[in-house]
Amino acid sequence: MASKTDTEVIIGGKVFTLSGYESEEYLQKVASYINNKIAEYNKIDGFKKQPIDTQNVLLQLNIADDYFKAKKQIEIMEEQLSEKEKELYDIKHELIATQMKYENSEKNGKSLQTKLDESSKKIIQLEAQAKASKK
Repeated sequence: MASKTDTEVIIGGKVFTLSGYESEEYLQKVASYINNKIAEYNKIDGFKKQPIDTQNVLLQLNIADDYFKAKKQIEIMEEQLSEKEKELYDIKHELIATQMKYENSEKNGKSLQTKLDESSKKIIQLEAQAKASKK
């Protein structure tokens, strides 16, 4: 099990100590994400006029919205991946079937070539016999 990390971060101008099994870099990234959301909303005049508890709820709702959108995007991508894997499986199956047909055709071609060669030899022999019998 990974060791626990304690990292001081600044969120909204206040210092917090985050603890977790993730890296310090990851915890700083989380804090940065939240700070970016706060900065994004602080640009909106109507947001700044709201009581702090309303501001916090709006930020939480926005973060939850981001989470559910990301989760939905992952589901879509997993479905696409599954479809692509099925497509790849079908293509591999088709390739194997085509290779088998090719190998059978190649065998048939060789067999026909052998029969053709034998027939040609017989024709040559018969022609030679016909010439010999005419003499």
